[in-house]
Amino acid sequence: MHTIIVDGNSLSLKSVEQVARQNCNVALSEAAKVSIKKSRDYVDRLVKEGRIVYGITTGFGEFSKVKIAQDQTVQLQKNLIVSHSCGVGKHLPADSVRTIMLLRVNALSKGFSGIRLETIQSMIDMLNAGIIPAVPEKGSLGASGDLAPLSHIVLPLLGLGEAYYNGALMPGAQALIRAGITPIELTSKEGLALINGTQVMTGIGALALYDGLNLLKLCDIAAAMTLEALNGLTDAFIADIHEVRPHQGQMDTAANLLKLTAGSERTTKTGELRVQDAYSLRCVPQVHGASKDALRYVAEKVAVEMNAVTDNPIILTEKDMAISGGNFHGQPMALSFDFMGIALSELANISERRIERMVNPALSGGLPAFLTKQGGLHSGFMIAQYTAAALVSENKVLAHPASVDSIPSSAGQEDHVSMGTIAARKAREIYFNASRVLAIELFTAAQAIDLNAAYSGKKLGAGTQAAYNAIRSVADCVTFDRELYLDFNKIAQLVDTNVIVEAVEAAVGALK
Repeated sequence: MHTIIVDGNSLSLKSVEQVARQNCNVALSEAAKVSIKKSRDYVDRLVKEGRIVYGITTGFGEFSKVKIAQDQTVQLQKNLIVSHSCGVGKHLPADSVRTIMLLRVNALSKGFSGIRLETIQSMIDMLNAGIIPAVPEKGSLGASGDLAPLSHIVLPLLGLGEAYYNGALMPGAQALIRAGITPIELTSKEGLALINGTQVMTGIGALALYDGLNLLKLCDIAAAMTLEALNGLTDAFIADIHEVRPHQGQMDTAANLLKLTAGSERTTKTGELRVQDAYSLRCVPQVHGASKDALRYVAEKVAVEMNAVTDNPIILTEKDMAISGGNFHGQPMALSFDFMGIALSELANISERRIERMVNPALSGGLPAFLTKQGGLHSGFMIAQYTAAALVSENKVLAHPASVDSIPSSAGQEDHVSMGTIAARKAREIYFNASRVLAIELFTAAQAIDLNAAYSGKKLGAGTQAAYNAIRSVADCVTFDRELYLDFNKIAQLVDTNVIVEAVEAAVGALK
């Protein structure tokens, strides 16, 4: 295990995954410590001089009109956290919470927030100790940032709220005691610095993006296996076709399909069995490729947001200014995560259509109905397609964009909000559903390959053979009806751990 050095500028998606899921430790860079101290010194000067600065010497939101006396600043910051801890629903998973904490530390380390170094270090200590604040997943409008869920993150730092430690839920104060961490007392600007930002939506969305990017290769593998199961045509994937419509994702997908099926004795050419394939096979480069381009766009936006300042007010020490702007507004992430949800949903949509072609005897080109040799007595993969269809239908509901909605808050002061955290949560659920549809397609394709009597003994492509072997290592061919959910779960585990992609790339080289 290595330590991720946080400097506010260079946090990557891979580093996020290492902290979130591999429990890597976190430490501040020396340059970040200097910037943090400089910003804090400036805030102390503002308070001492009695300047009117939002959130430092005033109340919040509509209460920004109320000036706060210097001797009330500590109470103001604690009140902010306590009053804003209004989340509801089940708790966010541990990897999401760890990501949120990491992103908040990274943003604060840039030195534009006026928070004390020791306060940031306390959050790092909590993260490194494995304390996971209990954060209800619902309650954020995505502007001014993720106020409610971020407040739940802060509560245990103050010895309040609840947290998980060593897997057990307990009072925040007890978690700190067990980890040997002393609760902190917030001072001027610190409560606002800790909760005014987009780290909840960005954290949830970043992990969904990380998983979604891995899924892009898997969807090409699944399509290639189905292509071989149905003796599909490879002519539609030659580079010449895609170079005249040069969308990068489309060209990459076409190249992947040819690489995966290279050497196959099961794919065909135009006129051998048919003149053309259905769209769910022939248009894989266009559909998968569009989703790849979409997720690459989202990755660019997330990379910016993970290393951005989304606080308010922003402390500009060099210009002797504390500006109340709108960097906390989640619209850039809201639109991005809605886009990501739609892109992931489409991967599942076309995958389910390929499953249907394999189980439907009117479409499968001679395969046994529902991929069972004793239809009637056995139902085979009939309900596997039902499950995939249900997941796809659910995704169609979830893919409705959250970002097109807005409800004014704070007496009209905050009159347009992003709903970005809802977009991120929906994208995470869409990813899960899509990953399970693809797991069903992979299992269905392996079954169809085994039952394709006309091509029995014929070689698969090098890539599809590696995928087939990985699937068969955990789930045998279905000869009699059995509880298929057990097989689905085993293959889903391969999907979640990227085993199939790694096996295929070991056989044919890196996919695009």
